[in-house]
Amino acid sequence: MPINDEVFARMDELSPAERKVARALLAAWPAAGMESAASLARTAGTSTPTVLRLASRLGFGSWPEFQARVRDEIADHLNSPLRRSQEGIAHGDGGTLGRAIADRVALVESLGTSVPPSEFDRAIAVLADRPKQVALLGGYFSRYFAMVLAAQLDQILPNVDFVAEPLGHDVGRFLQLGRGGVVVVMDFRRHELVAQQAAAAAKRQGATVLLITDTSLSPVVESADIVLPVTVDGIPFDSMTPLLVLIEALVEGVLRAAGSRGLERMRQWEESVRITRASRSAAAEGDVPAESGPREVGAGNVDALTLPSTEDAR
Repeated sequence: MPINDEVFARMDELSPAERKVARALLAAWPAAGMESAASLARTAGTSTPTVLRLASRLGFGSWPEFQARVRDEIADHLNSPLRRSQEGIAHGDGGTLGRAIADRVALVESLGTSVPPSEFDRAIAVLADRPKQVALLGGYFSRYFAMVLAAQLDQILPNVDFVAEPLGHDVGRFLQLGRGGVVVVMDFRRHELVAQQAAAAAKRQGATVLLITDTSLSPVVESADIVLPVTVDGIPFDSMTPLLVLIEALVEGVLRAAGSRGLERMRQWEESVRITRASRSAAAEGDVPAESGPREVGAGNVDALTLPSTEDAR
């Protein structure tokens, strides 16, 4: 298990002083792990012996031994997809379907150790506690999963938005975030500067920042109130399989926590979809004029996806 992941998993075991060190370590990971013990102690507002006790609790005999492990992990995480693919192909057992399935099942099972249960519960609580606004954003690949989470949460909660360009075209919606709002940031290696800047801006506005990231931890962790780390190692690219499972678990948790409010929101969505289908069916038969407007997309319901016809697109 990566060091930072282990620190998250064992946070409840630490003394108050050790937790200060752990937070300082994770807030600037992995750079903080390469500082001297005295320097990290000053940053955390504790003592050098406290830093050494944390290292010992993690199974290291000395601070230099701890730092050697950090250097090894940095080297591993900085490998490019090409490098990881070259090494995986050279040392792997072959690209069989069974092997691919087994690898991804293992990644899903790793959620039980990478995501601290207390952090998951806090994520459910802030999303279900009537937030004024929920804004979701992601990176180059993870934006598509942010869109999925937004589409599903929108059927349970009001005022949910996917924000494609929080510091650009969509800055108006993003600036609405404030106290009582929640921003969900998905940022996976290679971590993106815009995610860090957007999270910092949301934090300054008083919003709660929920970060979903890989186990090497995005720099967004400096602004995050809640962090859900996911193990995504894969070939040729990071595997998004465990991320999708985490998303589904979050949506189910929010629905259960929202209770009747969530079910009523879903009922309204279902009623809207039925009305839209009936209207379009009548329009197709020539009984009523077709309504213009955006197409309806019901997350998790293939029948609710209505695309324009070939003639409509002309």
